[in-house]
Amino acid sequence: MTKKQFIRSDDGDKTTIKISGKLDVLTAPEMSPLIDDLVAEKRPMVIVDLSELDLIDSSGVAAIVGLYKRVQSDGGDVKVEGARDQPLAIFKLLRMDKVFKL
Repeated sequence: MTKKQFIRSDDGDKTTIKISGKLDVLTAPEMSPLIDDLVAEKRPMVIVDLSELDLIDSSGVAAIVGLYKRVQSDGGDVKVEGARDQPLAIFKLLRMDKVFKL
């Protein structure tokens, strides 16, 4: 049995997406239906929890930035938290740590 990579939990107006394992060119496209759902539902607050994410590449960063832009265009907000190790280094390298206040 494989562990689910994207776990969504809703608490009132807040939605938390916990991403684990790798978010790369192979797995990032699997996030699209989830992002589409959040945008369609006009979720006002989305928290992306990266505390269990081990590896991210440019495709993974693009997926998170896409989520950020789409939710914000509908007046919502996205927070990224829990980034550590390689994912945190990538966000800092791309200066996305400033955008997401990591």
